[in-house]
Amino acid sequence: MRFPLLRHTFQSALTLALAGALTVAAPAARAQNYPNHVVKIVVPYPAGGTADVMPRILADWLSRKWGQSVIIENRTGAGGNIGAEVVAKADPDGYTLLATPPGPLVVNQNLYKHLDFDPLQFVPIAVMGRVSNALVVNPAKIKADTVKDFIAYAKANPGKITAATQGNGTTSHLTSELFQLMANVKLQNVPYRGSAPALNDLVAGSVDTMFDNLGVSMQFVKAGKLKLIAVAAPERVKSLPNVPTIAETLPGFASVTWFALAAPPKTPAAIVDKINADVNEALHDPGVQARFATLSAEPAGGTPQATAAYFHDEVGRWKKVIVSAHVTLE
Repeated sequence: MRFPLLRHTFQSALTLALAGALTVAAPAARAQNYPNHVVKIVVPYPAGGTADVMPRILADWLSRKWGQSVIIENRTGAGGNIGAEVVAKADPDGYTLLATPPGPLVVNQNLYKHLDFDPLQFVPIAVMGRVSNALVVNPAKIKADTVKDFIAYAKANPGKITAATQGNGTTSHLTSELFQLMANVKLQNVPYRGSAPALNDLVAGSVDTMFDNLGVSMQFVKAGKLKLIAVAAPERVKSLPNVPTIAETLPGFASVTWFALAAPPKTPAAIVDKINADVNEALHDPGVQARFATLSAEPAGGTPQATAAYFHDEVGRWKKVIVSAHVTLE
């Protein structure tokens, strides 16, 4: 006796099972062979700043680890949104990644009325490192040597001190707004497209001050071209034990910039895990750590899941600053 219907049902089930197995196996196979050609890391800020230098350090290490070129492409503008949009719309195959400070990932959705991408859909890979922000000034323009003296000068000259930022919505901008809120002073915001052009104008005296991360600004401080008044980390930076924190004058003040790596939406977990593992290995390499130290950066790392949770917390933290300080882009 034959059972054609039963045979057909069994064959259909077998076909579906095989298809499902292949679907599951495909990303794993791609991850096993990843990467087999050039990997591009998009940095949504100009060359020269910490946001650009840090991923270049990792790209150099990864290119040797993978035996494939890892290149940096700077796509600047709109507070990091232009570069982020490029990655958001890229193929989710691990060959186009985003390396950025907080702006495009956790800040801009609370500042911009419209974005052509959803920051929450990026797939977090890892936080590469963290760098304390700091209050630096042009010594010819600002004579204050302490936070207390700077606040007193700002109160005596409301709205007259020009404060360069890496761009609207960046951590340097929000740090400046937080400082103004807590110190009850008013500074004049001057946005740039990243740290490097802002620092160039600060050194030239075109602007008076900046809340920048220590990564690149320290070279100007060491050269005597800028004056470091205080760091914005919750505690004094180990490499700068004699430099006070802003919190010593304004209790509770804290601002540390992190730099993260993320993948386009829907990038398979197997590929993300592969990149994450290799990034973590890089961050434990003494050579990488030494290069990070020149940026006053603390290597971070961790799992994609921990990175996602960190992003979630950061969205809430910076939203509070934006709301409390009434930050707008107008």
